[in-house]
Amino acid sequence: MGPLREGARLWEHTCFELFIAREGGPAYHELNLAPSREWALYAFRAYRERDPTPRHRQGVTPEVSMHHGDTHVELEARLSLPAVSSAYEDACLRIGLSAVVETTEGALSYWALRHPRDKPDFHHPDAFALRLEPPLFR
Repeated sequence: MGPLREGARLWEHTCFELFIAREGGPAYHELNLAPSREWALYAFRAYRERDPTPRHRQGVTPEVSMHHGDTHVELEARLSLPAVSSAYEDACLRIGLSAVVETTEGALSYWALRHPRDKPDFHHPDAFALRLEPPLFR
């Protein structure tokens, strides 16, 4: 398997997506991870409003391991949330987990813990279905 490298527009093919927001705020980050070993990290000021000056710290790279067979793909990723944004340290976080899956024929399907609308919208605040409490001890 090749090295991990930054990519773009990964959601146009099979891609796993993680959305992270601090509870009570409109800003969030989106991490995309593809079976091609490409990844991307985006910062948003508010719903679908890209931040032209990303708030994540330079040099933030996820650790990714991927295994796949004929019928499955298994991805494990590690990313320091405080390294992405100091706002995430000791904060209650809202998390959205989703995936775009492309068939061998090129058709796309959209998967998420929660689809808040009829049409998939992973950026919608209600799609951030998991809540992570801050750690009690360091």
